[in-house]
Amino acid sequence: MENNRNFFITIALSVLILAVWQYFYVLPRSEAQREAARVEQQRVEEQKKAAGTNPGTDTGTPAAPGDIPNAPGTDAVTPAGREQALATTTRAKIDTPSLEGSINLTGARLDDLKLKHYTETVDKNSPEISLLNPAALPNGYYAEIGFVGNDKTGAVPGPETVWAIDGNATLTPTTPVTLTYSNDKGLTFKRTFSVDTNYMFTVSDTVQNAGTAAVSLSNYGRVTRFDKPLVASTYVLHEGLIGFTGTEGLQEHKYASIEKDKQFTPGKSTDGWLGITDKYWAVTLVPTEKQPFQPRYAYFEDGRHRYQSDFLTDPITVDAGQSATVESEIFAGAKEVGKINAYAEDRHIKRFDLLIDWGWFHFITKPMFWLIDTLYKFFGNFGLAILATTVIVKAIFYPLANKSYASMANMKKVQPKMLEIREKYADDKMKQQQAMMELYKTEKINPLAGCWPVALQIPVFFSLYKVLYITIEMRHAPFFGWIQDLAAPDPTSLFNLFGLIPVTLPHMLMIGVWPLIMGVTMFLQMRMNPTPPDPTQAAIFTWMPVIFTFMMAGFPAGLVIYWAWNNTLSILQQGIIMKRQGAKIELWDNLVALFRKKPSPAE
Repeated sequence: MENNRNFFITIALSVLILAVWQYFYVLPRSEAQREAARVEQQRVEEQKKAAGTNPGTDTGTPAAPGDIPNAPGTDAVTPAGREQALATTTRAKIDTPSLEGSINLTGARLDDLKLKHYTETVDKNSPEISLLNPAALPNGYYAEIGFVGNDKTGAVPGPETVWAIDGNATLTPTTPVTLTYSNDKGLTFKRTFSVDTNYMFTVSDTVQNAGTAAVSLSNYGRVTRFDKPLVASTYVLHEGLIGFTGTEGLQEHKYASIEKDKQFTPGKSTDGWLGITDKYWAVTLVPTEKQPFQPRYAYFEDGRHRYQSDFLTDPITVDAGQSATVESEIFAGAKEVGKINAYAEDRHIKRFDLLIDWGWFHFITKPMFWLIDTLYKFFGNFGLAILATTVIVKAIFYPLANKSYASMANMKKVQPKMLEIREKYADDKMKQQQAMMELYKTEKINPLAGCWPVALQIPVFFSLYKVLYITIEMRHAPFFGWIQDLAAPDPTSLFNLFGLIPVTLPHMLMIGVWPLIMGVTMFLQMRMNPTPPDPTQAAIFTWMPVIFTFMMAGFPAGLVIYWAWNNTLSILQQGIIMKRQGAKIELWDNLVALFRKKPSPAE
């Protein structure tokens, strides 16, 4: 019974891990390769289509009254480089401790933004992450605030409005930038950009009406993106359009789903936020709280295909000789947990913490991150923090694990009695089970106790995997030696002698040092128990560590290190408890039996 139970537990866990590996790693990687090829082909076709077109001259489709004007750059794309695209327009510089870039004075939009603290790879010479890019580029991505007017208002600021700088021309945390625009109806628009030391911009628009009649106009904002991430998203987290507004609350629309649905319009709201999120970065709008607004998530196919999260406020009335001010915020940067939580609390942005996809099991994932992050501040190394977290988790569940291992040790001690019962009632399974249950009751043994160590490890395993996968704090976080990124797989491989042979291996052969250590510790842990008498079960137990080694090789190194360390602690814990219970530790005998030459049938 004990062996059968362990057999089924092992099979169930193996199937679970295999399924997770397929869905979270193998399928996304295959999809990423297909998607990268599709995007590249699309870029080539768009560049051919745009041949001879003067980029930046698109005026957009005229907006109907009450509609958000068409996005700029929908009909123009250029193969020119980023610097060339930036040079075609007048700009105001952005320079903060976290960001560098510029504001495009045409449209007064954020379309040039780099993250100073983040690079594309772990290489120290790797370029900075370019978050926002001009619309003329194939990977155009920007945030824009504007107005929708009517015949009485005249021309109002939109995607093609050319603003003038009033005073300071460099935006820093201590020096705002003010832009102005006036039309022929007596309206003067004064826009002030300010930014903090991190990733939050504040856009304050004041409308001065010098005319003789009141006017009404609406404020709009949009985040528009022309491409998708080259690495396809997985089921582990959400990438795409996102927001939290109105009574519907959280809205998540993956690129594939919005391409199918074309548009989703939830109910109006007076608070909340919306935008586009990647795995580690996001660009979101926080509309003014003074006016109700209509959020929208959309995919457009006119001209260039594009994805857009936008809002449009109810009309704002500005009486003659009066002025009105509306203020919106734009978050554009890295999804650092501490900063996101601080924005949610300090700026009263409703559920802004949901910008980070903690998943359905956030009640486990968020405390796991808090623990690791707290320990990191003490140790200064996320790898050591993961090792310490494993010890703490082990300590928390020690009483339960202690009872489990003690029960397993008692099971080993009564195995002779169990064999005797099976032989005695070999032909009567009902009496055999009754006798077994009576034995368990007499010896105070829980036959299911051995399941708990495995069951407890599963939620911890997946919560740690989630933390390693979604949090930017783990991105490019080094351990020691060759592990320079705990969120990436171990880069070494047994099959090229860990780099001694200069050959590029296929992914399936990248079996690094840490996956091997994990496999060895798993093998030793399984050999702590008696070898199952059934040959099939024995073969499965023998090959299971090998299978897991190949599977885990593609997981983040931090997760593999955790598993290896957890196995090591489990071996020590189980050995100590078995010794205290007087049960024999089978490890050495099992190892000897494994490598001992088996006699031939003739012998």
